[in-house]
Amino acid sequence: MNPRLSRWLAVALYCIAIFIQSASPATPSLPAWPGMDKVLHFTAYALLGILFFRAYQTTDLNHKPVRLAVASILSAALYGLSDEIHQSFVPWRNAEALDLAADTLGALVAVLVWQFRVNGCLPSNSK
Repeated sequence: MNPRLSRWLAVALYCIAIFIQSASPATPSLPAWPGMDKVLHFTAYALLGILFFRAYQTTDLNHKPVRLAVASILSAALYGLSDEIHQSFVPWRNAEALDLAADTLGALVAVLVWQFRVNGCLPSNSK
């Protein structure tokens, strides 16, 4: 399969999985401890940030490290915002600004770490 297609397909499938999970009633057993739901948001959107990063690597952004990182973080954060809006319409769910913050922070941390792993340094300019 074409690497560009497979990477964007992974993003799409993961976004669909998030959407389906968000359309379901909240799991009553969570959080096991206070803040556990924020950890789950952070982790889920860390993975989404990396998936966006890998997908954007198949574009012209691959040669512009700062733009690659910003596009990846922004894409994950905007999907997080759309998911919070979606949840505001789902019975037994609600939108929370702290969930969006955890989503964005997860994407930010993961993308910066991934950028460091790929390029050997954190982005500092738009080469």
